[in-house]
Amino acid sequence: MEITYASPSSQNLSSSSQRSSSYVSMPAARPVKVIPLQHPETTSSCSAASSFGALVSKRIGNFKRMTWIQWIETLLPCSRWIRTYKWREYFQVDLMAGTTVGIMLVPQAMSYAKLAGLQPIYGLYSGFVPIFVYAIFGSSRQLAIGPVALVSLLVSNVLGGIADSSDELYTELAILLALMVGIFESIMGLLRLGWLIRFISHAVISGFTTASAIVIALSQAKYFLGYDVARSSKIVPLIKSIILGADKFSWPPFLVGSIILAILLIMKQLGKSRKYLRFLRAAGPLTGVVLGTTIVKIYHPPSITLVGDIPQGLPNFSIPKSFECAMSLIPTAILITGVAILESVGIAKALAAKNGYELDSNQELFGLGVANILGSFFSAYPTTGSFSRSAVNHESGAKTGLSGVITGIIMACALLFMTPLFEHIPQCALAAIVVSAVMGLVDYDEAIFLWHVDKKDFLLWTITSITTLFLGIEIGVLVGVGASLAFVIHESANPHIAILGRLPGTTVYRNTQQYPEAYTYHGIVIVRIDAPIYFANISFIKDRLREYEVDVDRSTRRGPEVERIYFVILEMARKLYFSYPSCLVVEKHIFISFSMIVLKHGARSLLLNISNLILVMKNFYGCFKIFMS
Repeated sequence: MEITYASPSSQNLSSSSQRSSSYVSMPAARPVKVIPLQHPETTSSCSAASSFGALVSKRIGNFKRMTWIQWIETLLPCSRWIRTYKWREYFQVDLMAGTTVGIMLVPQAMSYAKLAGLQPIYGLYSGFVPIFVYAIFGSSRQLAIGPVALVSLLVSNVLGGIADSSDELYTELAILLALMVGIFESIMGLLRLGWLIRFISHAVISGFTTASAIVIALSQAKYFLGYDVARSSKIVPLIKSIILGADKFSWPPFLVGSIILAILLIMKQLGKSRKYLRFLRAAGPLTGVVLGTTIVKIYHPPSITLVGDIPQGLPNFSIPKSFECAMSLIPTAILITGVAILESVGIAKALAAKNGYELDSNQELFGLGVANILGSFFSAYPTTGSFSRSAVNHESGAKTGLSGVITGIIMACALLFMTPLFEHIPQCALAAIVVSAVMGLVDYDEAIFLWHVDKKDFLLWTITSITTLFLGIEIGVLVGVGASLAFVIHESANPHIAILGRLPGTTVYRNTQQYPEAYTYHGIVIVRIDAPIYFANISFIKDRLREYEVDVDRSTRRGPEVERIYFVILEMARKLYFSYPSCLVVEKHIFISFSMIVLKHGARSLLLNISNLILVMKNFYGCFKIFMS
């Protein structure tokens, strides 16, 4: 390693900076090219306006270069699989997958509608029009959309505080909520804002869904126990209501519901564990409905409540009403949009990777948004992608969106011809379907895994799940997202800083904590900052660099012994170019010593005299660049 020291004088620095395009030769040193700070009057490359203009120009240029086929594929993603559809190879598996999901969706849709506080027919409506719309505008070929348990719970939770579930206003608000969710999703897709959800940790999502699953299961207890339970998204009022009403307990609904639930769980487990019994997983909900209806038809137990009359026929076109209540629904619409993005886009990306095709998350958001918007004009409440039905769709061999069209046709047949048969379905059977579906959302394995891997993520999981259980869904989500963002900010403001040492016999420099055999040199500390440098973390970096003057690592040291640390090398090979218009600058009247050090071939490094250096990050319009040949 070659080290040469320059005179620590401001005159040398200023004279060097005046020759921006020339090379300054130092005694026995390689030439150093110095590019001074540039004011925005001389260049505007770092200005926000020019960056935005360049981005817009790039987008416009991309649009101009698009062919008519690319335009069709962008506006109608279904054209991608329609043009390459192999009828002999794909049609049979798509038909089987669509039929399987349709048989699974019919009873689930009615169950989730009851969970949302709506009549079962609105669950069937929500599983009809949105499916066809998504097959056209959605980019995933295996995602099965429709009513889901988590969204249904959110709808019930917010609308229960505005209107009674038996009022017409309640239904109107649920349909209006679908329109608002669709608008939010479409806007996020068009503006390509799907990246915002990346800041929410997976631990937060897991903790939220786990707590929500417990709340959903407890909310269905009234259909098993035979008496009313308080409607709440908090666990304490639910448990308290269940205990206080224990004297009204009825055995018939409890026995029927427990038997159906046990059968559903057994069929689900067999379908997961044995490939040749995979059909049992999809047939479980239908089996539960048929079994419950048969028991009611034979024994006529008076204490078991039935679904009752369900209108026959397809939904009529109607414009959503009650727009005067839209402002109060905005927070819930945003929350449902976030849940839809986390659940649907995550599932869609995983399925796309397994099936070998590309998926645009923003296009996926737009497809979900259009499905909800058009669905709201046909009496649908908010829908999104279902994990369980999408898994069944994939396992059944679905290749394209035609499987979704088949599912929609089955829903249409159910609405046209089968609704009279649904009148005698016991409510406890639908509750058992909901409980069996949400039990898979209780992700305690994730908590155990996080405990062993990352205590911070485990803390996030715990905070989110506890606040969701005891303080409600909205507060739980806000606390979880806030904690997740706080962790991101903390990690960004307190980056990891490593001391580098040279591996014996090589020119490779590595972290001395990970490679104890790496050696360093007396009087010199080589530091690598493992994060972009900006205003929030410059104070932390400055404090850490000052610590190295007195407290250095204990790795093997070489070279002549000196009394103290004279130089700190900032390894900034990837941090010399600042995308943000900020610069690494030095306070006034502080001198800088420049020197050249070659860490390895092609590396660029800056050697600074830390005893005379104070690093400050300020918003400058120029860009600070130093090249070392």
